Parts: sequence; structure tokens; C-alpha cells
Amino acid sequence: MVGVPTIDLNNLDNESLKTLDRACVDHGFFKLIGHGLNDLIDAVHGQAEHFFAAPPDLKASILRPEHSPYGYFDRELTKGKRDKKEVFDYHGKPTDIAMADTVEAFEFWPRNSGGQLARSGLSDFRRTLTKYYEENTRLAKKVVELMCSVMNGDAQKVLPLFDEEHSSLARLNHYPHYDPLPEEDQSKDHMLGDLALGQHTDPSAITLLYQDENGGLQTESNEDGWIDVPPEKHSFVVNVGDLMQAFSNNRYKAANHRVLPVQAGVSRFSFPYFYFPKPGAIIETVVRDEEPAYRPFKIGELLNARMADNYKYSEKADTQLSNFLIAA
Repeated sequence: MVGVPTIDLNNLDNESLKTLDRACVDHGFFKLIGHGLNDLIDAVHGQAEHFFAAPPDLKASILRPEHSPYGYFDRELTKGKRDKKEVFDYHGKPTDIAMADTVEAFEFWPRNSGGQLARSGLSDFRRTLTKYYEENTRLAKKVVELMCSVMNGDAQKVLPLFDEEHSSLARLNHYPHYDPLPEEDQSKDHMLGDLALGQHTDPSAITLLYQDENGGLQTESNEDGWIDVPPEKHSFVVNVGDLMQAFSNNRYKAANHRVLPVQAGVSRFSFPYFYFPKPGAIIETVVRDEEPAYRPFKIGELLNARMADNYKYSEKADTQLSNFLIAA
């Protein structure tokens, strides 16, 4: 059994790198410690608990609009079924704090023109989440460089795609034991799925995830079928996304993962950071001395279709990484 290993950034050796490699080949998950962000994780956890416990009208006041992916949302879809969760999506790129409630800043952060977050005790909400985004960006770059070295990939072909124009997305997830939709809307919307989050792969290069102690995250192993990704205090879970599978020429497996429903009376929190390149980036295999399995493609060819399916049902089949195989 491969399992989900824990990698200590302060204690990397040949054996730990071999363990990382085996996990990425088999199921696409490993855990990361030694990152120095324990206190910041605790701060974000506190903000998330406060935010999701806020009255429904407060959360509805920053509901994500049609034209923006940022804000609160409680009816996300995975493969056409509604997930049993509520989320807050945000972008932590630096903007002028004084412009935070203007139209110019609205694309990166939901409008809070009435100051309702501060009045609800969330005056540090944006500042804390922005700091977390910045630190995740630094950590993700380090992890991608490490993974490239392990898979014999040319990091200098990958890292420039994630310059200051990168389009990474961060999120707060809350998985309650109840349906988060108002009762009057539950029968009008899409059917609630059997899982808290249906099985899927992430279209990112990698995803950095903090998960609380309640667990429920699973990944699909080639050897062992569905296995647990056990919680570990202050660790990040790293999972391989579609782009890293393409970069690795199919050596690394984009992690097919899901989240089981929580038990009655329990709430689960997790905070993913999806590491995406800059708009227009060309994705291609970077492993040395191998024939490429994928044709070069623009990030938007994969990402736009995959992200749209999260918010609005479509009868068209999801765009998958396999659409870009040279043999396809």
C-alpha cells in the first residue's frame, strides 16, 4: 500500500523524495509540514468559522455575481449534482485597500460597500485571507519546483508560467451536516449529491489544502481503490492537478478525489489554494527526453469549460485533460 506520505520541507532526503514520487504516480496526494505557516493557518480557521456562522443575509450580501467567480456561494455543482457545502472564493493579489469596495477592485474581491463584514466582527477577514493567499503562492512555487526536479522535468519551462500575472484562486470551504440552502430553495435547485463533494480532479497544477481534524477527504489509488487522506494538524495536503499531469507527461496522476458527508452535529472546514498559471499560458510536457503525450494547449481551453460547470448545469460532457492527448 502506498498511502499518503508526509513530507517535511526541513528534512528532505532521497528517501522522502522517492516516497513523494510513488504517491504522485499512484494517487496524486502527499502531505506537507515544515512550511512555517502554523499560526496563519489558525488565524484563517478562526476567520472561516466566524464567517460561515454569520447570518444568511450577511453571506447573501456578498454572493458571487454572474460576471465574477469571487464571493459566497452555496449551490456549487460537481458533475451535475449539488455539493453539500458552502464556499467563499477570493483572489489575494495586492490591490489598494482604499479601493476595496469600488468597481475596479470588484473582480478580485466581493463588494462590501456597506461595511457589513466589519460590523459582523470580520474586520480582519480580508487582511488575513490576503496574507494566506500570498504565503500559499510562495509555497506552491517551491512545491512545483521540487516536483519538477523529482520527475526529471525542466522547472524553467514551468515556473515562468506562474509569474506575477498568475491566476491562482483561493477558497474557504464549509461542509455542514445539513443542506446549506434555504429550505424554500432546496426543491427548486439541483438535486443534492450523495457526497459532500463529488469525485473530480482539479484543473490546477497543484492544489494546496488545509483540512481540519474531521477528515472525510479520499483519493483514488491505482493499487488500493479509495483511500483516506488522514488529517494531520497544521499540515497542507498537496494534490496533483490536471496541469501537473500534463507537465509530467502522465507520470503523475491528477488526483481523483472526493469528500464524504460529515456526521450529524459536525462541521468540516478546508481551505484550498488552486495554483493556476497566467492567462494565455501554453501547457505542454516538460519531462526531458520523452515524446510528449499531449499537444500544447492554452490554459483557457481546459479551465474555462471546467470552471463553468461548477456553477451552471450543462448537458455537454466535461472537458477533460484527455481531450488534449496527441492520440485522441
